[in-house]
Amino acid sequence: MADKGVPHFHNEPGVPVIEVGVREFMCIGAKPPFDHPHIFIDMGDETEAVCGYCSTLFRYNPAPKAGICAPAECLIAETAAA
Repeated sequence: MADKGVPHFHNEPGVPVIEVGVREFMCIGAKPPFDHPHIFIDMGDETEAVCGYCSTLFRYNPAPKAGICAPAECLIAETAAA
């Protein structure tokens, strides 16, 4: 898994559920500078997980491609280092 980055999601829009296409990801709460500590969430075999900081409910949905979410604006676009 070293060749792939871990997707980061935020819930600045305040939606009740974020559907994600991965089971391992980071939740940052809101966009910086109002983010909470970035925490790694691993759903394992479960289909839902709740962030312990911001209480966002994440639901696994295999329909979106890995690293994509619904609503799409909850994805933090990471830039690759050169």
